Amino acid sequence: MGVGPDVSRDVTEAQFDEVEALLKVAFPTDAEARLVRRLRADGDMLVEVQKPWQGKIGGYLALSRMQAPLGWACLAPMAVRPEWQRGRLAENNPNMEVGAAQEEACRRPWRFGSRMLWELAALIDGATGEQEPRLPEAIVVLGEPSFYGCCGFSLARAQKLHSPYPLSHTLILKRGVDVPEEGLVYPAAFSKM
Repeated sequence: MGVGPDVSRDVTEAQFDEVEALLKVAFPTDAEARLVRRLRADGDMLVEVQKPWQGKIGGYLALSRMQAPLGWACLAPMAVRPEWQRGRLAENNPNMEVGAAQEEACRRPWRFGSRMLWELAALIDGATGEQEPRLPEAIVVLGEPSFYGCCGFSLARAQKLHSPYPLSHTLILKRGVDVPEEGLVYPAAFSKM
């Protein structure tokens, strides 16, 4: 029996309003909600994933198609309900009565964001040469290196990319150990944020 949030699932059209509400409470502005609407409208959304818990969407991530390189995706946005961030959901779990030394290890499975990223990294790492149709060759994210780096993304492997965004916060998730030299062209929706 698993501990923590339910298995990740695709977002259905019936859940679009709930996703928008989550994005609006998880971020200081509605920019991410507008980005998701635009990516959907432009046909650039590759996949939207949600991690449910007790009938609510607790975590969300979107992968959109990069314009270049072909076959690559961008992870953005990613959101977790504010009240469940940093493993706080575990604090209300009656099975969490453990000593301080064990507390962090017990909270780990309850972390929606990192759990979703670990699942994504396992998919990419376990991919064979024949890619699943929805699985990109590489995923790029612009974010906090200490967070994404703990979940399989590499800052070092992204340093030869050419990006409109700072390489100090650009990370890549890709099979292998190569350091690709590619120009990143994000979906048009990103320039309209």
